[in-house]
Amino acid sequence: MRVEQLGDGQPEVAVVAGIHGDEPCGPRAVERLLEEDPDVERPVKLVVANERALERGVRYVNEDLNRAFPGDPHGENYEQRIAHDLFAELRDCTTLSLHSTQSYAEPFALVDRVDAVARSICPYLPITEVVETGEFATGRLIAQPHTIEVECGLQGTDAAAENAYHLVRGFLAATGVRSTDEGDDPIDAGARGEVEVYRLRRPVPKNGASKYEVLVENFEDVVAGEPFAVADDEQLMAEEPFVPILMSAYGYEDVFGYTGERVGTLGD
Repeated sequence: MRVEQLGDGQPEVAVVAGIHGDEPCGPRAVERLLEEDPDVERPVKLVVANERALERGVRYVNEDLNRAFPGDPHGENYEQRIAHDLFAELRDCTTLSLHSTQSYAEPFALVDRVDAVARSICPYLPITEVVETGEFATGRLIAQPHTIEVECGLQGTDAAAENAYHLVRGFLAATGVRSTDEGDDPIDAGARGEVEVYRLRRPVPKNGASKYEVLVENFEDVVAGEPFAVADDEQLMAEEPFVPILMSAYGYEDVFGYTGERVGTLGD
């Protein structure tokens, strides 16, 4: 695990990248920020977590790090130990965790629940959706207090790395780490916007088929009776209305993604 810092003193703000080794957008954004070495008003900790998986270009070495928190310092495998060390590094920090996905090209945020921290930060990020994960946050970093996870875009793309960079800059502006001026891009300056809030309801299981296709768009309403996916040659029909979230053909091994519902709005 690599830990860097901008500014002097004990950081109360942190950015985490590379929890999954097959998601290079976060580490690329962190490297870009370190190269720029911007002036900061308060210190920030920058962490690249799963270096071993990043070197191998795999999601994880032994188990999914983002299902292993709070970890175990004496754990049998690498990710259990890293989870413990990372959890200790982030204690008492307001944290942004950078990820990417196979399901959606635009950035969005995930939180355990919308609390005061989410309300104070999410409207200042370049996103239009935030998702409450609730019971599905078990073992994930966002189950810890003061943590926001962002999906930066499609896994492995330059666009996701660019989004990650702007998400970090918006987060640092929202947390007072960096000051802004009139010349700043509104995205990087943390311009306040309206953010729709969604809540996960249930996972959508796969059925052991050999090939899959998703027919709907994430965050766009699906009505009862509408086909939402294909498993081999069988169309799967919605039994009730839902909003698809993190839904893709091959992003997860056992599920397409999740059904969700729209529950509110943050910001203007």
